[in-house]
Amino acid sequence: MKILVTGGAGFIASHIAEACLARGHRVVVVDDLSRGKIEQVPTKARFYRADICDLRKMEKIFRQEKPQIVNHHAAQIEVRKSVADPALDARINILGSLNLLELSLRAGVKKFILASTGGALYGEQDYFPADEKHPIRPRSPYGIAKRAVEMYLYYYRAVHGLNYVALRYSNVYGPRQDPFGEAGVVAIFCENLWRRQIPTINGAGKQTRDFVFVEDVVRANLAALKPGVSGEFNIATGIETSVNRVFALLAQAVGSKVKPVHAAAKKGEQMRSVLDYSLARKVLGWAPKVNLGQGLKLTAEYFKP
Repeated sequence: MKILVTGGAGFIASHIAEACLARGHRVVVVDDLSRGKIEQVPTKARFYRADICDLRKMEKIFRQEKPQIVNHHAAQIEVRKSVADPALDARINILGSLNLLELSLRAGVKKFILASTGGALYGEQDYFPADEKHPIRPRSPYGIAKRAVEMYLYYYRAVHGLNYVALRYSNVYGPRQDPFGEAGVVAIFCENLWRRQIPTINGAGKQTRDFVFVEDVVRANLAALKPGVSGEFNIATGIETSVNRVFALLAQAVGSKVKPVHAAAKKGEQMRSVLDYSLARKVLGWAPKVNLGQGLKLTAEYFKP
């Protein structure tokens, strides 16, 4: 099949593009390189530097390539930026996604796969881990936008027959994650430890997250290609891990005895977030394979200077 991967020069989607090529699929990568890196685009993929909000340019790409699958990872990914500028977040994450959905209809795309979010969607959880039936209470424009696109996907399937899968990721980590700006705590800690800088932990470090390795996320995207599979699925481990524990494991992997400093907690930050992946196991036949210790060692090795 021909698969168009948006954001394919970025952390997660570049791994997905590689895996799709390895499975024998033809891959087209679209990325504006605002965050992605050209060197992460697989050499066998056809690459277009383009912004998904540029409808005219995207129309040309869809006409030329005629993709059968769209795997949509291009996004404004910073929660704090979405709070500071909700209109910008909506323009990219909602209107940009709508461009792709409309073009997918015209091109006869068979399935639209969306990189959605778990923690930012469910908000403060009523129970742990949260399954897909948990109340949706996003506390950021970023989470609201992801939910809006999920609802648009439901509409496009119900009215136009466009099949879709929305993968609600927990906290994805692994090689190629950007340690700069508002990035994942794992990548930031790796950079700090290898550079012998003192890491900063916001709050007491007891806040928990569900850390899922990027290779497992890639396998979920491949499983989403199965015919007849549709809907929203949590992609996670079902295991809560504190930020303090993640730091300790990474320090051990690097061989560092440095101690972190603790700063003020981020206002409004969730204290606990963990997702139930039972539905993905039942419908997609997916379950995480890489445990946190293994994944953190592989990630630390990637960031080694």
